[in-house]
Amino acid sequence: MVFTQKLVSVAEMIAIEKQADASGFTYARMMDNAGNNLASVIQERFGFLDEDGILGLVGSGNNGGDTLVALTALALDGWKATAYLVRVREAGDPLLEKLVQAGGRIYHSYEDRGFAELDRLLNEHAILLDGVLGTGIKLPLRGEVSRALEHVRLLLGEMETPPLVIAVDCPSGVDCDLGEAAEQTIPADLTVTMAAIKTGLVRFPAAALVGELTLVGIGLPDKLPAWEKINRFVASQEDVRRILPPRPLDAHKGTFGTALILAGSLNYSGAVLLSGRAAYLAGAGLVTLGVPAPLHRALAGNFPEATWLLLPDELGVFARKAAPVVLKHLGRATGILLGPGFGQEETSRGFIEDFLSGEPEGDEKRGLGFVRQPAAAQPAPGNQLPPLVVDADGLKLLAQIQDWQGKLPPQSILTPHPGEMAVLSGVEKGEIQADRLGIAEKFSREWGHVLVLKGAYTVVAAPDGRLVVIPVATPALARAGTGDVLAGLIVGLRAQGVDAFEAAVAGAWIHAQAGLLAAAQAGNTASILAGDLLETIPQVMSELA
Repeated sequence: MVFTQKLVSVAEMIAIEKQADASGFTYARMMDNAGNNLASVIQERFGFLDEDGILGLVGSGNNGGDTLVALTALALDGWKATAYLVRVREAGDPLLEKLVQAGGRIYHSYEDRGFAELDRLLNEHAILLDGVLGTGIKLPLRGEVSRALEHVRLLLGEMETPPLVIAVDCPSGVDCDLGEAAEQTIPADLTVTMAAIKTGLVRFPAAALVGELTLVGIGLPDKLPAWEKINRFVASQEDVRRILPPRPLDAHKGTFGTALILAGSLNYSGAVLLSGRAAYLAGAGLVTLGVPAPLHRALAGNFPEATWLLLPDELGVFARKAAPVVLKHLGRATGILLGPGFGQEETSRGFIEDFLSGEPEGDEKRGLGFVRQPAAAQPAPGNQLPPLVVDADGLKLLAQIQDWQGKLPPQSILTPHPGEMAVLSGVEKGEIQADRLGIAEKFSREWGHVLVLKGAYTVVAAPDGRLVVIPVATPALARAGTGDVLAGLIVGLRAQGVDAFEAAVAGAWIHAQAGLLAAAQAGNTASILAGDLLETIPQVMSELA
């Protein structure tokens, strides 16, 4: 599947535009398309504010040009459109002349040393278009631009009803590679970025200044080599809609697969319910829960839709001798989730090792309920298991197994948070967080498995080099158990036959949207429990239908 929103570095974007220009698609055409598409977004969303007007802060570069084109288009549509030039543009700039001809007004900062005119304009317009600086800035900011941006930022903070701020391509003062931001940067309510999303816009601290992020095209010609080689993306609703499998009217539960979830221990029994319910909500036809036997009595009454595989335990955790039981009862499983709520006992590590190798210690085989059965042929080794998702304590135990990467089925999905990633990779957590994209790409390729690096702007990486960022950061998901819900969503999709990388992307996107929706319904992010996501996932799914 082809994802639609590309994620690029500044150097990559420069190369793309340079190659387009060399092919005959000029910079002027790109700017005209960018500005007109920006105007279309504004007209579509905020057309009712045309009489209240839009004020553009205009720089001397391409962002300023995009802003002037947008202001001209809006003026022609009947908007009160005003440009305030923070930097001087070239004499006889045709973009300025076109704005005037369309009925727009122009003011210059060099004629407004005390910013009195700027203050008046900010109070007279409903929308502020920030087009001062673009992707080519170097921090820190200095001079007149720094002074003007700081003045506007402070004034907006003091205004009872400030104008809506729309950033052109990026908020002025943001480093579009590193995600750093000048202290003078004006926080945006909406950022309309051009052609592709810049890496720095989904990195903190800049990400906190972007507001809602929307992408518009600039009409790039087809088959530009520099464009086609970009393999990083940002997930969108339309992408996820195309990933979800069809649900034919003549379907039965077998149509949608069986998710086998191996999870839980006496101390972490809730992980079983959270992941199991999430797998059903993702559309799986049947969910079987393989748990240490003592958990069944406490859990079964809370989850009548599930079937159960009761497993040998040692003091309420997975026993090593549970491996042959599971291997003999894989049945029709089309996706397996391993690890939520496992704990980290040695016996559970042994269970995972034997389960993946298909060579459990001893030749005694036990079935459901631990009834003795005669020895049978050894089941297939781990690399022939059904599609596998490994989460939580399962990851930490996996890291203790020698050459674990090769023992997993191909295209297994690993879902670590940064701490678990540090255990798996041996890389310090701070180093991981400093380069989440690069780290995810590196280890997905080295390990040969799909990697879901959780956190703000979750990163999903595939061994073939594809990478997708989930464009959500919310403290509503910073709560125990939300990772179990995510893992359940992913295995529910995987059980339905969805490709590993796409299942991981779709599951992470649905999970993030469910968190946002739960917070919106509660009116805050502090009160969200993992179980609340189970209530909002159906609404997210309905919007994808």
